Amino acid sequence: MQLTPYIIFNGNCEDALNFYAKVFGGEIKNLTRFEGSPIESMAADKQKIMHSHFGAKGILFMASDSGEGGPEAANSGMVHFSLDFDNANEEEKVFNALAESGKISMPLQDTFWGAKFGMVTDKFGVNWMVNCEKRK
Repeated sequence: MQLTPYIIFNGNCEDALNFYAKVFGGEIKNLTRFEGSPIESMAADKQKIMHSHFGAKGILFMASDSGEGGPEAANSGMVHFSLDFDNANEEEKVFNALAESGKISMPLQDTFWGAKFGMVTDKFGVNWMVNCEKRK
């Protein structure tokens, strides 16, 4: 069994995927638009993303835009994607990139558990936690 997160955006999936490709040095794979698909009628804008895969080193998720009658945001809990780094400089670079036009809920800082840790919600509303264990 493997858990693969699926992020549903409200019309800005392609912008988000391009942002993550830049932040993580990853790539967009298997991008399918609503146009020409069996569910083309579900989207007012046929060029929106029906389904995609995103991959980068250690990261894999799927994403799409919500179509007509698609899922809506729930108020019953929060999901955060947690990134573990081996390199504090890489952690800081990614954290700062995610924070650009986003909201930092916990600045990147040393913690009691021996790591540098921070929390940020990016400009697309996705929550991230970053952690880098200090070398002993």
